[in-house]
Amino acid sequence: MAEPIDKEYYEVIANRSIAEKLLVRARNKMHADFLRLVRPSAETTILDVGVSDVQVKGANWLESVYAYPAKISACGLGKGGAFKAAFPEINYTTIVPNERLPYPDSAFDVVTANAVLEHVGSVANQRAFVAELSRVGRLVFLTVPHRYFPIEHHTSIPFLHFFDRSFALACTIAGKERWLKPENLIMMSRAHLRSLAPANSTIGYTGIGLGPFSSNLFLYSQNA
Repeated sequence: MAEPIDKEYYEVIANRSIAEKLLVRARNKMHADFLRLVRPSAETTILDVGVSDVQVKGANWLESVYAYPAKISACGLGKGGAFKAAFPEINYTTIVPNERLPYPDSAFDVVTANAVLEHVGSVANQRAFVAELSRVGRLVFLTVPHRYFPIEHHTSIPFLHFFDRSFALACTIAGKERWLKPENLIMMSRAHLRSLAPANSTIGYTGIGLGPFSSNLFLYSQNA
């Protein structure tokens, strides 16, 4: 399911469009917040969970802009052919959805995941996913699309996604019913992300900065 979801997500972002420019701007800010909070060095080992095998501008932002890509390991649900071609210095592993990651405890200094948590299928799966990231990494930095950004990330529907009923109606009219299924999307608010996070986590706004209507949220936590 990873590749079809990625393709449908990125198909609403045309090459050289305003949407693409906004995506790049948002992901530059996420990278800046990553550097500010994590403070990685040239020796920091990183695991990026749930990378995309669809290669467009703005996708896989960490791999695209990070200063030490050889220190990154990546995993995803697909075979990773396009990812490995784009980033040959990065070790890629195929994983199984909602199963234990194939790494020992505290295997990495940092574990990241971008735009993955909202797609893992249920609230129970979301809690398990955050716990699994915390198991394999000493630090966790994950980002998700924010439900209360004025334009819904996956459908480009404006404002109606603030409420379940209006979003359901809009998706039905637009032929985008797949995004109403929790196995494909559970939209993320700050309160919901907080409910999934370890007690010592920092939750904040990132991406395109519009205060409580910013485009993305981040979760940062450090294992005790």
